[in-house]
Amino acid sequence: MQSSPDDSTSDVAIAESLYPFLNSSAGDVDAVLRDVQQSTRDKAREIMELRRHVCRHEGEKLVACASAMAEEFRTGGRLLAFGNGGSSTDAQDMASLFLHPGVGQRPLPAFGLTSDIAVVTALCNDVGFDVIFARQIGAFGRRHDIAVGMSTSGNSPNLLRGFDEASRRGLLTVGIAGYEGGRMAESDSIDYLFVVPSPSVHRIQEAQTTLYHALWELTLFALAEEHIPESSAMSLHAGQEIEQ
Repeated sequence: MQSSPDDSTSDVAIAESLYPFLNSSAGDVDAVLRDVQQSTRDKAREIMELRRHVCRHEGEKLVACASAMAEEFRTGGRLLAFGNGGSSTDAQDMASLFLHPGVGQRPLPAFGLTSDIAVVTALCNDVGFDVIFARQIGAFGRRHDIAVGMSTSGNSPNLLRGFDEASRRGLLTVGIAGYEGGRMAESDSIDYLFVVPSPSVHRIQEAQTTLYHALWELTLFALAEEHIPESSAMSLHAGQEIEQ
């Protein structure tokens, strides 16, 4: 199916708004470099302002959420992180932060639900894409576990079903969304929801990265003087199955 002229015009306008230097004359190198520099400064300023906004409006909730997560880890809980596309990558990164925190830090049990491609593709092929997280949480999740779902739109059906399943099973549920929160903001299955209020997917994901890094650090602070059960801390490893 071919795009209409209006679609092409719209695409060009969007590209020009994001990257105004792309249509500069090839011979005007200095002007192109100035445009690139200004575009970079504008984007850096935008994400810094957005991060400050999120910190001001979500700071107390971040501390409360990290304390709740620490309490679940203390009682043998594990972190199950999930998302689609770029949010899937962020979810796996968050899991790796807890599982491999660096020298001098004790690893905590964490797993990205999109890491096992065999399970994900089997569920997609045999059942449906909407259940890929709910089915895994239903099979692996247990009370005191922590379910963290990430989405830029907040509208992903498979995340919403995953949160519903996690809530039914008594897991602590944490959502990270963009825009105005989407359907995640309407869900009763999410205990802590953090919303990055931006119309830009790029800025949303950059700020969401800051959010889950802050959650990780705050959780470690909360656990600093507490003992985590050894069996819990080592019960998950990247690429291995979650055992009940």
